[in-house]
Amino acid sequence: MIAWLANPRTGGLLVLAAIIAVLPLALPNNFYFDVAVRAGLNAIVCVGLNLLIGYAGQISLGHAGFLGLGAYASAVLTAHYGWNPYAAMGVGAIAVGVLAFAVGRPILRLRGHYLAMATLGLGIIISIAANTEDDYTGGPDGMTVPPLTVFGTELYGERIWYWIVGALVVVSVWLALNLVASPVGRALRSVHGSEVAAEVSGVDTARYKVLVFVISAVFASVAGSLGAHYGGFITPVDVGFIKSIELVTMVVLGGMASTYGAVVGAAILTALPQVLTWLQDYEHLAFGLILMLVMIFMPRGLIPSLGSAFRHLFIDRPETQST
Repeated sequence: MIAWLANPRTGGLLVLAAIIAVLPLALPNNFYFDVAVRAGLNAIVCVGLNLLIGYAGQISLGHAGFLGLGAYASAVLTAHYGWNPYAAMGVGAIAVGVLAFAVGRPILRLRGHYLAMATLGLGIIISIAANTEDDYTGGPDGMTVPPLTVFGTELYGERIWYWIVGALVVVSVWLALNLVASPVGRALRSVHGSEVAAEVSGVDTARYKVLVFVISAVFASVAGSLGAHYGGFITPVDVGFIKSIELVTMVVLGGMASTYGAVVGAAILTALPQVLTWLQDYEHLAFGLILMLVMIFMPRGLIPSLGSAFRHLFIDRPETQST
């Protein structure tokens, strides 16, 4: 029983589901539900992005582009062509996966800052397309998105969306944990450790890097589609360069190579600006200072650092010898 609870794929998921289930008791109004929904959508993206950055060691500074492609696929296909929202979401995810596969092989041959610049360029291209294709995307002014429906009933309200997004967060974490525990996950960790050693051991590093790039892009696409239907309106600003940096910061803050850390990082960085609004003109200064302090004193991220401290204090602590 103890081993079952200690297993991230069982006990960890149970704790996450329990937190999502009881959190509404602490949310006094729809504003807080809205923040929770947006944190959940960011968490879905970050769980996928963490597979790429944390486990495979491949940086991406343009992941908001995939988020935007999913959002605009759902928006354009439903608003302009009358598609079923779920069909539009599925086609958008498939299209994003195909695009990620197509650009993944040449881009992922690069390393270090060259890879970062290439992914940044990809995100910028997608952002430019969203700004210039006025007939489809509405350009800089944005466009409205039809609501999501279930059995003909339109889904409105932060509280309903909270449960939808909360369930999908649990599913995304479950998928990521199982992937990490599979042979694919072990291959990704070997790529992160040393590509040369992984290749010598028979690991097809190019294949696994492209695979995780596609998976992380599909996670972002689905979250983008859901966010578009939830918000009912999207603009290119929502999926620009700053959004990409925010996503990477969430992953790093929570702890790279920590699936639950990605969720925690997304929750904190989504909610923290709302908490700091009382500082008014000093809000951004305080926000930056908090991030700096966390990374100085917890360079591995919140969850890995807190986990190490807990093990040191309560598990690995040597018993005091009597004299």
